[in-house]
Amino acid sequence: MIRSTIISLCILGAIGQAQSNPAFIRFGAGATKGALYKPDSGPAPHVAVLIIHRTANFMTHLGTTELSQRGFLVLGMNPRSDNNEAAVNFEENALDIKSGIEFLRKQPGITKVILFGHSGGGPATSFYQAVAEKGVAYCRGPNKVSQCGQNLANLPRADGMVFVDAHPGVSVNELRSLNPAVTNEADPKHVDPDLDPFNPKNGFNPKGESHYSAEFKAKYFQGQADRMNRLIQTAQKRQKEIGKDNDIFLIPRGEGARIMQLDLSIHHATVKPQKLLKNDGAIVTQIVESVRPVGGLSEESNASFEKGTKLLTLTSFLSANAIRATNSLDGIDWCSSNNSTPCAVQNITVPVLFTAMGGHYFVRDNEIHYEMSASKDKEFIVIDGATHGLRPCTACEKTPGQYSNATKNFFNYVQKWINDRY
Repeated sequence: MIRSTIISLCILGAIGQAQSNPAFIRFGAGATKGALYKPDSGPAPHVAVLIIHRTANFMTHLGTTELSQRGFLVLGMNPRSDNNEAAVNFEENALDIKSGIEFLRKQPGITKVILFGHSGGGPATSFYQAVAEKGVAYCRGPNKVSQCGQNLANLPRADGMVFVDAHPGVSVNELRSLNPAVTNEADPKHVDPDLDPFNPKNGFNPKGESHYSAEFKAKYFQGQADRMNRLIQTAQKRQKEIGKDNDIFLIPRGEGARIMQLDLSIHHATVKPQKLLKNDGAIVTQIVESVRPVGGLSEESNASFEKGTKLLTLTSFLSANAIRATNSLDGIDWCSSNNSTPCAVQNITVPVLFTAMGGHYFVRDNEIHYEMSASKDKEFIVIDGATHGLRPCTACEKTPGQYSNATKNFFNYVQKWINDRY
């Protein structure tokens, strides 16, 4: 377990200028670390925001400066598995979030702590909060691909959550990225042409948007689920054979086959009218269409080791990258994985803000998160023309500057949402 002792590697005077000159924080003797940002001027903050991911370096996340400029104390953290997917033991990442929350609650004047879950930070922070509210019973059971330990008992709760273009889970991303045409894991060069997403006979267009038939998509989504279920069986069998040890787990053609990046008709819009924050600051309620461009996927990259192969371990696969399903789009057993935003939000009761970026492909997914959320105080809004990185999507524009205010609009909205409640 991470020690509660916090060691600052900066002089204390640097904290007073932390928005411009953040203080580096080391948590215990492990790899977990963070950067603390404080407003340069104005009233002392009473709300702190914790920004963290499963593997990404969030010490310099855009939100650290944008939110501290708006009056909040912000801690951008790197977890113990930063920049190393193979090092992930997903359930134990919750201990890093715990150390961040405990640290922020000790800062002078702080009365509330908000979790900011961007992208893969969505399943990471929502898992944490679900366990904090429901206990370890949430992350254990015969249906779970991976089990949590008793070291997650009695986690301190956060006071609210902001989901930022959160994906439904690394597990779901991996499910939807699998090439189901692989017929033999030991020989991925040979694929079933009838399930090959890069076969023009199936609707692939290497020069523009692809258009797959309804029949092909149904077979494809089922094929992805079938392959994932086989991979889980293989990994669990190997794990049982070696006991407490770990081992490498390679998934060839395990990346770069998410056909919603090729066929923009898949998850292209919300199902119901939802709020859309337009570039001029106006908010309208309508069916919200994603304005994302076609993604640059190819058979060459999918077949390559560098871009198409997932280099994992048994632990990182089963704890973060695996989920059971019968269909990769809408037949997912959400709670079979602990890395699952849709499962977690059903167990979270604090106020939640769900946001989706209109220039990306998680618009419908975040509507699903909103629909499944158990919180009585929940809200969903799409930021028109924003990329997954919270920047204006210039590739989405029909006129120059069409989405130029996306970043400012997003952070202003988050600021107002927090201030209205805390």
